[in-house]
Amino acid sequence: NMIFKWLRIDYKLKRQDSTKTLLIKSEQLLRIEEHDFEMRPGFGGAAIPVGIDVQVESIDSISEVNMDFTMTLYLRHYWKDERLSFPSRTNRSRTFDSRLVKKIWVPDVFFVHSKRSFIHDTTMENIMLRVYPDGNILYSVRVTVTALCSMDFSSFPLDTQNCSLELESYAYNENDLMLYWKNGNDSLRTDEIVLSQFFIEHFHASSGLAFYSSTGWYNRLFINFILRRHIFFFMLQTYFPTMLMVVLSWVSFWIDRRAVPARVSLGITTVLTMSTIITGVSSSMPQVSYVKAVDIYLWTSFLFVFLSVIEYAAVNYCTTLEEMRKMKRGKILSTFNASQAMAFDGCFHDNDIELTQFSPLAPTLTSDPHTAPPQTSDRRPTEGTRLRRQRSVRENVDMLVSNSYLIDSYSRLAFPLSYLLFNTIYWGLYS
Repeated sequence: NMIFKWLRIDYKLKRQDSTKTLLIKSEQLLRIEEHDFEMRPGFGGAAIPVGIDVQVESIDSISEVNMDFTMTLYLRHYWKDERLSFPSRTNRSRTFDSRLVKKIWVPDVFFVHSKRSFIHDTTMENIMLRVYPDGNILYSVRVTVTALCSMDFSSFPLDTQNCSLELESYAYNENDLMLYWKNGNDSLRTDEIVLSQFFIEHFHASSGLAFYSSTGWYNRLFINFILRRHIFFFMLQTYFPTMLMVVLSWVSFWIDRRAVPARVSLGITTVLTMSTIITGVSSSMPQVSYVKAVDIYLWTSFLFVFLSVIEYAAVNYCTTLEEMRKMKRGKILSTFNASQAMAFDGCFHDNDIELTQFSPLAPTLTSDPHTAPPQTSDRRPTEGTRLRRQRSVRENVDMLVSNSYLIDSYSRLAFPLSYLLFNTIYWGLYS
């Protein structure tokens, strides 16, 4: 037993020594200790070309309030460093993890306008370095980045947003490092991405130059994508409830104008509900200084609801004026207690009023045409002529006051037609 244990320990030691020998040979093979990797390849010469290849794994979130998006992607760099070339009979590459990356030179690519970013480290840092015998290098990292997206909410929620993720070298300008898409438009690949509120219309890559007054020109790469918002969510949460509140406010036009509690409570309820909808939409949006499409719809709908309340105030006022005029003409009994009639709803009831015959205040037509006084001011027009007397504005107003029920009759038609016209213009303009 003692001999067996001694042989087992000796085997483990030899295995550890052989592993250490292999590691030493790998570092010697790449000649890491023989070069200064603090300087870029070809230092002092032409700019080193660095190709970029990106595979978008997911778009995790899009925030309208913060005006940013979060994206997880695989960022791959391609360049050539002859200092890491090594002889190989099979021309096979060698793959390393993040431990070797800290010992060699790698491009210092960063995300422009990024707010937060990190390299995934479960279970190890998601970094891969692949070195080919001729010195070509593939450096790949898995990154999650939150970047700024300047959004325009003028057409919200019927809007389309253009966002981009920008890559650039931090220290090396175009004289030292040339950043480019390795395979042109095919350098950008995406997995199947499904978002809750957006539909991704298009992904495409582009490149350009960025100028800084103190350091010069830098190559910049763009990952552009177009987002079109799904409208169905907002139709259910905002537009449909708003339409129902506006239609509900029209119900008061069919309620008797003397039923003050019913019509007032209905109007106040719809106004408060519209205020709640507007507050809920505003709380989930950034505080921008311009008018959004949803604001136009909500505030116009709120105006329709508010006008329905004002319409009843006008009807009630005209009804009261009508009854007051009847009192002044002497058609209401002096023994009638007006305060009792107005105690219920603020206007007079026809069924509570007892009308009696009074002596005529002015000559009127009687049943006997021979006893009627001659009307000298009324001349019959000559044959072949037609006279039409146009009512003045005051007479039209007096007619509405004398017939306040006409306001409700006109409103039953005017309000729905106006709201239908507004919806036609709105959806034709923004959709």
